[in-house]
Amino acid sequence: MKALLTTVAVVGLLSGPALAEDKIVVEFGYPYSHLFDVTYERILPKFYAENPNIEIKFRATYESYEDGTNTILREAVAGNLPDVTMQGLNRQAILVEKGIARSLEPFIAEEAAFEKDGYHKAMLDLGTFENQVYGLPFSVSLPVGYYNMDVLKAGGIDKLPQTWDEVVAACETMQANGVRNPVFWGWNITGNWFLQALMWTQEKPTVEGTKVSLDSAEALTSLETMKKIFRGCEMQNLEWKAALSSFSAGEIGMMFWSTSALGAVERSQGDFELKTGPFPGIEGTPKGLPAGGNSAMLVSTSEDPAELEAAWKWLKFITSGEGAADVARTTGYMPPNKAANEIILADFYQQNPNKQTAVDQLPLLREWQAYPGDNGLAITQVIYDGIEGIVVGDHDDMTELQEELSEEVGDLLN
Repeated sequence: MKALLTTVAVVGLLSGPALAEDKIVVEFGYPYSHLFDVTYERILPKFYAENPNIEIKFRATYESYEDGTNTILREAVAGNLPDVTMQGLNRQAILVEKGIARSLEPFIAEEAAFEKDGYHKAMLDLGTFENQVYGLPFSVSLPVGYYNMDVLKAGGIDKLPQTWDEVVAACETMQANGVRNPVFWGWNITGNWFLQALMWTQEKPTVEGTKVSLDSAEALTSLETMKKIFRGCEMQNLEWKAALSSFSAGEIGMMFWSTSALGAVERSQGDFELKTGPFPGIEGTPKGLPAGGNSAMLVSTSEDPAELEAAWKWLKFITSGEGAADVARTTGYMPPNKAANEIILADFYQQNPNKQTAVDQLPLLREWQAYPGDNGLAITQVIYDGIEGIVVGDHDDMTELQEELSEEVGDLLN
């Protein structure tokens, strides 16, 4: 962070000529430009209106949460950290353990009635380690179903499936009626999120203590459920951005993905009826689902009180009531802020029923777990590769695959 002499105002934010003034620059990194660019475009003018002496410098966006964590780890070694970074809820711990993230407790202590601004214990817990708050959640998502009702009706389906067996049956019916691409199931979403979704569906944590539960009966059921979907629906192995584009263009009947993409889908949606529905279960309603989303963390290396205060103002603003409300308005994420949900967005979900789906699933919310140890990102990749092997047909015996994954992950943990 640096204090710069700024003579040109941010384009479009001020209508009159800008006067030269000392501004504090807050450097900021975040993921998924295709989801969040529009969010920050709405937030930034409001922040500048309240903080004309601060300038936000956006760094190149992270491709994914894994990329965001790897980038911060590299920048910490190079001494080139931003001031504030957005990290996946399951990637906060490693930055705390390595001493990169700074505790927010000193800043919170200076705030009057901090919880009254909308923050409350359940949300602060997502970024709390050893009784210290290190991250304020910016957005929370849950997996949902996206349905092109025109494709479903043309394929002979008149009601939304509630279980994965019903999804596969719907695929078979649609294919028999000429639908070429009935489903995309988001196995390749960040952080093995859908594997954890199937595990939590059975109320089984993927991580228990220092162990990854890949050798459990629930893990085998999860792998077998994936195979059933991939094979029964003859699912194409699409890269996730291509899948989102294909669904938006009206080419896929059912898509299972994070609610986070709803805003992007609606902005690019073709001429068809879109409905969202609850994430199906293995046997009836899931018992739990992992909370996706990201959290704002302070990683500034500055010791200047004024610079740290400016970074805190930005971090607090984007996670506060109005900032968090813009997350809901522009994406499908739910704002993890009580003021945003109960006051600012009081009528929002009634007017946007497709965004209500994830809110209705909030009682199922469980932790999106990080794999323990320094090899957490490597474990993510091992599991990713294993699931992709199911998609492309390299793995047919799920018991054998389970044994392979358990052994590889065990070696990385040890």
